[in-house]
Amino acid sequence: MSKNAPLNPHSGMNGSITTLAYSLYRHQQLIYTLAKKDILGRYKQALIGLAWTLITPLLTLIIYTFVFSDIFKVRWNGPDASNSKLEFALIIFSGMIIFSFFSEIMIRSTTIISVNVNYVKKVIFPLEILPIIVLCEAGFHALVSIGVMLTLVVFSDAGSIKNIYLIPILLIPFIFLCAGLAFLLAAIGVYVRDINQAISSITTILMFLSPIFFPLSAVPNTFQQLIELNPLTFVIENLRNILFFNHTLDIAGLLTYSLFSVLTLIAGFYFFQKTRMGFSDVL
Repeated sequence: MSKNAPLNPHSGMNGSITTLAYSLYRHQQLIYTLAKKDILGRYKQALIGLAWTLITPLLTLIIYTFVFSDIFKVRWNGPDASNSKLEFALIIFSGMIIFSFFSEIMIRSTTIISVNVNYVKKVIFPLEILPIIVLCEAGFHALVSIGVMLTLVVFSDAGSIKNIYLIPILLIPFIFLCAGLAFLLAAIGVYVRDINQAISSITTILMFLSPIFFPLSAVPNTFQQLIELNPLTFVIENLRNILFFNHTLDIAGLLTYSLFSVLTLIAGFYFFQKTRMGFSDVL
């Protein structure tokens, strides 16, 4: 079958991960076009447009620095922290980047099918790319924020980019995990409309159960295992270790996290494929 040949209505129903990989390869241009359209559409009516993607993380970073360092006078109590104002702000900012990426995907995935009914009614449209488009949009905003953070790390003494090459190795399993959850929530969201409100509440709870505003070492031993079960904890802690505390990756933890992420992706995509036949009937 050629790359531009029409889709068989049932050709994309297989729930295997190879089917997903082939679909992403085949529809890469469509994914790029739709993701770009949604990103630009979000800022279409804004006076300065896409510049907000850069201004927002900068303003967030300034607010973190002012509120936590100057008003609350909080200091990071990790053993390797220098406690400079900028380092403190960047440590919190790094955690918020991971959380914002995760929460945007979780919340938007619950409605991504229902808000695109016109695509659902088109038998030849590859619905499996819709959760991936959400992933791409969240990824774009996360990349801008990461760029801001790394720029400040480079031009200050708040951290080090010596181990920057480890960041993609850390983030790839996290992206797989988010993709799997996106497929799962996209499918559930078609049949259970309340899932959007539930996920909004759950992500808020996860924010306070994530080591964003505090180091994991500050959590009492009784509750540390609970915090470690949070899928954000491993990524946040290791990202900070790489950038600010000159540590390397937890390889054993990374392997376990990667296995869990791949299994989540396989299960999420399988569930999405097995339930998609009923989408048009419900919508």
